[in-house]
Amino acid sequence: MLKLLQIENVAVIEKAEIEFTGGLNVLTGETGAGKSIVIDSLSAATGHRTSREIIRTGAEAASVTAVFETTDCDVWLNENAIEPDEDGEIFISRKISADGKSVCRINGTPVPVAVLRELGAFLLDIHGQNDGRKLLDEGAHLDYLDVFGMLDNELNSYKEAYGKLMTLKTEIDKLTMDESEKERQIDLLKHQISEIEQAKISPGEQAELAARRELLQNASKLTESVDEAFESLYGGGETVGALERLSEAGTGLDRAVRYSEKLRSFGERISDVLYTTQDIADELRDFRAGLDFTPDELDHIEGRLDVLKRITRKYGGEEEALAFSQNAAAELSDIEDSGGKLAKLEAKLADTIRQAQSLSEKLSAKRKKAAKKLSDMVKKELSELNMPGVKFTVEFSGVRGEYGLGHCGGDEVWYLMSANEGEAPGRINKIASGGELARIMLALKNVLSSGTDTGSMVFDEIDTGVSGIAAQRVGEKLATLAIKRQVLCVTHLPQIAAMADTHFSISKSISESRTFTHVERLDHEGRKKELARLSGGETITDTTLKSAAEQLKAAEEYKVRNV
Repeated sequence: MLKLLQIENVAVIEKAEIEFTGGLNVLTGETGAGKSIVIDSLSAATGHRTSREIIRTGAEAASVTAVFETTDCDVWLNENAIEPDEDGEIFISRKISADGKSVCRINGTPVPVAVLRELGAFLLDIHGQNDGRKLLDEGAHLDYLDVFGMLDNELNSYKEAYGKLMTLKTEIDKLTMDESEKERQIDLLKHQISEIEQAKISPGEQAELAARRELLQNASKLTESVDEAFESLYGGGETVGALERLSEAGTGLDRAVRYSEKLRSFGERISDVLYTTQDIADELRDFRAGLDFTPDELDHIEGRLDVLKRITRKYGGEEEALAFSQNAAAELSDIEDSGGKLAKLEAKLADTIRQAQSLSEKLSAKRKKAAKKLSDMVKKELSELNMPGVKFTVEFSGVRGEYGLGHCGGDEVWYLMSANEGEAPGRINKIASGGELARIMLALKNVLSSGTDTGSMVFDEIDTGVSGIAAQRVGEKLATLAIKRQVLCVTHLPQIAAMADTHFSISKSISESRTFTHVERLDHEGRKKELARLSGGETITDTTLKSAAEQLKAAEEYKVRNV
């Protein structure tokens, strides 16, 4: 149940705090006062799409905080590493900044919007002003039926088999190309494999050759520098090298040790330097030997690099080219052996088709059973919503596709209705008026919610196109629905507002050239005035007030008798 909603800097609402109760909570007010902004704020708090355009002009950010009372989500909270509140409350906050970024928290823990939206689906079922229009989309009718029939397991099993079927069909299509295309593909693959194999690629070779080329291109200067360094260490001609000097120094210190023991460590250190210098000199000699190359080595390296560059330019790096060759060889083998493989795949496809069709038939049987029950329950609901002569049926047709199967089974489904006695049922998107759509959607919501655990339901102007006795019945239906769960409803109709257990008035004012929205919880006298305004407009008279009082009394009597 939603206990508290705090709104700050959302559209015309600078700051508002609304404490909701159980049962039917109704929000009324003039058009444009900000009623739907409350619903939009709830949508934002439960992870639905929003944007920085909702931020009040002049503010840096908008924020919404909602507090729910429930213990049904403790398992979900634990699975998402969110600490449950010891009092069974869930605290949700969402801040939308002017740069479009959104910060969401559940019980103080930062979460992505997707996680907030997942939790929001447990907490609220929001029916917006345009949801009734979804009935005009016949593609959604099958979804409604599957939800009502609780057919998730059957549908998922079918979808798994159908996915395997589509994968097999794709593999078969690749193997059943025409002969000329097959020959072209074989020639191309053989050429690609041969080209890579002839290149004799070794991972890392290109980098090694580039380094060797760099060395050879600078061999003259490098040789001169290395020879100079080597001569400085070993000596040559009339030059005395560092090694000889170090050796002489060591010999001198050895003689001197006889006269001063302190000099022994100097001699040892000189000896260490001598050995290190000897190692360096030997390595320089080996390096110098590697600078000797034949005149055609550089040409060979350049040619080899050209080959590797051409291959890697076509197929990626060295390792990628080798992987391409392996994949091409496997594909070539598949094509050349397509006859045997094709036979195996077609046999497997036939089994998978039978499996998918069997699952589809079982799913369809359960759908038809659920459809009969859905039709009966919706007709009952609509009868209670002042549509006593209504006919509501679920029409089935087979999918017009390969194997008689589609993504969701073998059924196409749409809803038919007739609002008046003696008229043949027709497609809802062809014959239903706005008021009928609103009542059908309310009936569906009521029927579908009977098997769910959604704590609160929100209706934004469910009364669209409804008036008179029909409006009275919608109010009674909402009051009945509010027995099992909390219901929030935005309405313009006094018949619905009279049924409220808690009634909020939303109004706006202008101060210093700025618009401000205010939310007020009404007492009995306030409700009388608000119902009188809804009925009679700006002029409130003793007669409209008396009529409002009678409406409130009649509503209370109805709830005592029926609720």
